[in-house]
Amino acid sequence: MKKAASTKQTTAAKKAASTKQTTAAKKAASKTSAASAAKKASKGAAVKKAPAARKVVVAPKKATARLKGTAPAKTVVHPPGDESRTALVRRARRINRELAEVFPYAHPELDFENPFQLVVATVLSAQTTDLRVNQTTPSLFAKYPTPEDLAAANPEEVEEILRPCGFFRAKTKSVTGLSKALVEDFGGEVPGRLEDLVKLPGVGRKTAFVVLGNAFGRPGITVDTHFQRLVRRWRWTGESDPDKIEAAIGALFPKSDWTDLSHHVIWHGRRICHARKPACGACPIAPLCPAYGEGETDPEKAKKLLKYEKGGFPGQRLKPPQAYLDAGGKPAPPLGAG
Repeated sequence: MKKAASTKQTTAAKKAASTKQTTAAKKAASKTSAASAAKKASKGAAVKKAPAARKVVVAPKKATARLKGTAPAKTVVHPPGDESRTALVRRARRINRELAEVFPYAHPELDFENPFQLVVATVLSAQTTDLRVNQTTPSLFAKYPTPEDLAAANPEEVEEILRPCGFFRAKTKSVTGLSKALVEDFGGEVPGRLEDLVKLPGVGRKTAFVVLGNAFGRPGITVDTHFQRLVRRWRWTGESDPDKIEAAIGALFPKSDWTDLSHHVIWHGRRICHARKPACGACPIAPLCPAYGEGETDPEKAKKLLKYEKGGFPGQRLKPPQAYLDAGGKPAPPLGAG
């Protein structure tokens, strides 16, 4: 009897132990399953929250190849961000060198034969194109070839000649006024100093530097709308005031580069790097430009956006320099020729 009772107790104990082990195993499995599910859910949430990777914008190594219809290798454009002063100077000067290769014949796009014609033409170029001024000034200078002639002119007759330029009444007042000032204060000669030029009616720093750089060979930076737009787009400066832009850019280049730099930037802005639709796919400085991709990047589509001689059209001048003609540039048509 004792042996039977002992056997029953042992069997009961084994069953109880087995039941406990099974229950513990189930609980452990349940915890493991829950932890695995939580981990998977956590991973899923992380994947959903992670932002999509930004598409890398690439630019051609040499855009001059794109102009010929070939597709050059590409390289990533790194926006300057925390660009050091030294790196900025190097990049800015390299851009100028690249543009000098593309526009070796860059020149002022106003027709002129002497300082007087240049200062008058520059004043007339406000709020209109150089082409329109060039089409208008032949008649003006044929009738009034000297400051003395224009100073004594009948304003109504001058207005009629200048009508195609827009704002013709205000411009008539400026050019006749500056002519009188030249006769009365400078003996009928255009002065070659900045402080004297800016005293003339209608002449500001921009006009003065155009005259100094191109009529007297004295370095100056011409901060027109194209120049302002491009140097900000290239992150050479964040300034918006023309005088501050002039100072900031002047500090990046030696004085000897200032006049040609102005031509290079303005030519690039007029022909390739337009305000609304820059031709990024045909740009020679794409690898150096932090704004690459703002415009059309497809080479064929970009070529259709090119203006003036780059797009096969005449330039701005009726009488351009010989170097420009030798390079394939075409003179503009006279007023009324189409």
